[in-house]
Amino acid sequence: MTHPYPDPGQQVFNDHRNLLFSVAYRILGTAVDAEDAVQDAWIKWSAADRSQVAEPKAYLTRIVSNLAMERLRSTRHKRETYVGPWLPEPILTIADTADAVTNAESVSMAMLVVLESLSPLERAVFVLKEVFGFNHAEIAEAVERSEPAVRQAVHRAREHVQARRPRFTVDRSRQSEVTERFLDAATGGDINTLMELLSPDVTLWTDGGGKVRQALRPVVGAQTVAAWFAAIGTVTYQGVDPADMNADLVEINGGPGMVFSGSGRVIATVTFDFDADGRIITIHNVANPDKLRVIAGGRPRDLGTH
Repeated sequence: MTHPYPDPGQQVFNDHRNLLFSVAYRILGTAVDAEDAVQDAWIKWSAADRSQVAEPKAYLTRIVSNLAMERLRSTRHKRETYVGPWLPEPILTIADTADAVTNAESVSMAMLVVLESLSPLERAVFVLKEVFGFNHAEIAEAVERSEPAVRQAVHRAREHVQARRPRFTVDRSRQSEVTERFLDAATGGDINTLMELLSPDVTLWTDGGGKVRQALRPVVGAQTVAAWFAAIGTVTYQGVDPADMNADLVEINGGPGMVFSGSGRVIATVTFDFDADGRIITIHNVANPDKLRVIAGGRPRDLGTH
């Protein structure tokens, strides 16, 4: 029987491909760039003298981390000159097993937005340490820095994230229930239910990237945000009549979310962040068509950490 991979190195790479994408996506915040980083890692792996590689997982993680940091540095300018708020590229995910809560939190839109404010080095070391459990020595080797420099970067990144990302563990079933009620209320124009589900300080971030008409600044306050969503069932959006608009509940970035589609294309995604009382405190609405291709592809990702 012929082996599916004539090159055993290809089998090893494929065994770790999912992990490499998971690392790159958390460092970069976009699936397209993460895929490119994984592809570049394959090219480097193919050319490497693999007889010298004792630990393929560590070696490949090092390659992809460096490629992702490099790519992040080169895309920074684009993100800084972006039209309106820049949000991460949403992806469909598969509910993981035992470490589902940690995985979901580390890949949530809210967390990726916080990570966006770190330097590329801080972001990479935070992801490798806090999400993937690498020790300081392994990270130092991966990012080609001294161990003390890595410890310092991890400490700075951790403090930064904790200050901007309060830790609430809102029950998954509560999140799903609120998301379902929100969808029903939005499509039914029920402003009172929307107000009940939203925190008074709710903030809506919309990313149209200058390609579609969206709010260029955050929309703040329950009344304004509720009115925005209550209009969904009554206004034509991006040339799609409300009667032709579909809304589906799906898992996006480790939590319940909504995908709006019509006229044969995905139009927007909506995901939520919750406060300590289980009310919606932040809404991320991605409508830039360039960021919806992966969602449109319909293939859920396992963003596990092993």
